[in-house]
Amino acid sequence: MDLTNLVVCLCSGIALCAVIIYIAYATIFRKQIEQIKKDREALALKEEKLKQEAEASRKEAVLAAREEAISLRAEIDKEQKEKKAEIQRQERKLTQKEESLDKRIENLDRKEKAVAEQEKQVRERRARADELVREREQALQGVAGLSAEEARNMVVAKAEKDMERHVSRIIRAAEEKANDEAEKTARKIIVTAIQRCAVEQAAESTVSVVPLPSEEMKGRIIGREGRNIRTFETLTGVDLIVDDTPEAVVISGYDAVRREIAGIALKSLVVDGRIHPGRIEETVEKATKEVNQQMKEAAEKAIFETGVTGLDNELVKLLGRLRFRTSYGQNMLQHSVEVSHLAGAIAAELGVNVSLARRAGLLHDLGKALDSEIEKPHAIISMEVLLKYRESKDVAEAAGAHHYDIEPKTAEAVIVQAADAISASRPGARRETLETYVKRLQKLETIADSYPGVDKAYAVQAGREIRVMVKPTEVDDEKAALLAYDTARRIESEMEYPGQIKVTVIREVRNTDYAK
Repeated sequence: MDLTNLVVCLCSGIALCAVIIYIAYATIFRKQIEQIKKDREALALKEEKLKQEAEASRKEAVLAAREEAISLRAEIDKEQKEKKAEIQRQERKLTQKEESLDKRIENLDRKEKAVAEQEKQVRERRARADELVREREQALQGVAGLSAEEARNMVVAKAEKDMERHVSRIIRAAEEKANDEAEKTARKIIVTAIQRCAVEQAAESTVSVVPLPSEEMKGRIIGREGRNIRTFETLTGVDLIVDDTPEAVVISGYDAVRREIAGIALKSLVVDGRIHPGRIEETVEKATKEVNQQMKEAAEKAIFETGVTGLDNELVKLLGRLRFRTSYGQNMLQHSVEVSHLAGAIAAELGVNVSLARRAGLLHDLGKALDSEIEKPHAIISMEVLLKYRESKDVAEAAGAHHYDIEPKTAEAVIVQAADAISASRPGARRETLETYVKRLQKLETIADSYPGVDKAYAVQAGREIRVMVKPTEVDDEKAALLAYDTARRIESEMEYPGQIKVTVIREVRNTDYAK
């Protein structure tokens, strides 16, 4: 019983639990259904709202698309109108071009017809001309006795001669142009060098005449039985001429240094008044020391002015001897200093060795201190002396080449040549004796007159220019140029002169007639 009740109770409890559970699930399910309905209603509202928004967006898009389509259509219409107008303009241009081409074609057709007619006429005239030429050739051959080949050779020879003249003119024009350019450049360099060179323009001369207070002094100089004059001439190595010039004694000697010593000694004896062999020996010895000192000081001054260093003592002595050596009245030591300055300035302008050019310029005329003792050109003597005293080969060769005794091998040698010519040929640098001057002018005119076709020749500008008048019927322009060249080369080979000589050939043609 108890078990039955227990089972019933359990079953009842289970049933009650099942009913409660069902009620609970039913309640939950109902709430879920209600929530689902609410969600559906919300979704329906949202869907309706989205539909409305989509409809509004669609309407806006449609409006925007319509507006854009209208704008595009307007642009397309505008472009079509512009293209149509451009096409119409192009069509008008093409039409005009076609009309122009048609006119040109017509003109060309007319011209072609005219040209064809002219060609026909030309062919006819050419044929006639060829016939006339053949007739005249036959007539000329008959008259001249020449064949066509011989006449052709004559014409070719004449053409070759004319061509040679033409080529000669071209070459001469090119040479003149090159010479002008070279002369301008050289003139610029030389002017710059001269401007930088400051030396004395007046050259000193050695004393060769000693004035005397009276004629009685001549007898004292000669001495008893000529003892004084013999002693003086023996000690000094010069000759005294006492009879030619009143109240003066002329000193004659080839050695400029001896002549200077003799002059100083004789002046001292005349002032002192005591003239006898013992006094003469003392005076000459004193004068020798004085002259040696003068030469040394002059050489050291020249070396200092030019900046040349390291010279051998013997070279310094020889350089000092140039203090009493002149050439055409130009003092050789001053000339050497001037050449050194000019050579250095030109070398600086050309960018070559300045110190070498200065050294060679200072030493280039050392041979003139020994040319009375050695029978050689002074340039060669200078070169040999420089090599003897261990100067460089370039310096020695520059000295030896400054008068073209040897061929110049370096730029510095050519510069020394130019500097030497500038120093020697500048106005006032040198002078000549009247006899030498006249002989040089006569020699210039004689050389110019020796050529055929020369009418007259005049030496002008103190012999620095020769003007040659030629006969125009015998000398043409080409021969005139050749005559100037040959005359200049002959003057170079046959004459000695300072500086340079200009040769000018003048050819003048005059035609004269009279009105009556």
